[in-house]
Amino acid sequence: MRVALLLLLGLVIGVIGTVNVMSTLSARNPMPKAVMHTMGYHMGELGQALKAKQCEAVSIEHHLQRLQSTATDIVPVFGVTEKDFTDDANQLQAHLQQALQAAPADCAALAVAIKPIDDTCKSCHQKYR
Repeated sequence: MRVALLLLLGLVIGVIGTVNVMSTLSARNPMPKAVMHTMGYHMGELGQALKAKQCEAVSIEHHLQRLQSTATDIVPVFGVTEKDFTDDANQLQAHLQQALQAAPADCAALAVAIKPIDDTCKSCHQKYR
């Protein structure tokens, strides 16, 4: 009887501990993930436009503007102050600014404009993921 009671007590303590740990993990800052999802959405839309060969200037500009706006949140949201990380984030913002200034109006121009952006994203993800 004593063994069964101790096993039951151990299970209850284990469940309570698991609930506390899961609660703590879920309370972490959701912003970094949200920023990456938002950027992924806009890059995905640009990629889909390229695949479908339906590159409308207005849509391209909208997605590039949203990417640029969201990219400004990377450093403050992630809270990483390493020089390499901030340099990568600044490089991404510069590439986005160049893409917006180029104002790609067709698929060929869009492919050229987003290549450095995509390369910067991939480079950063390889380093920090």
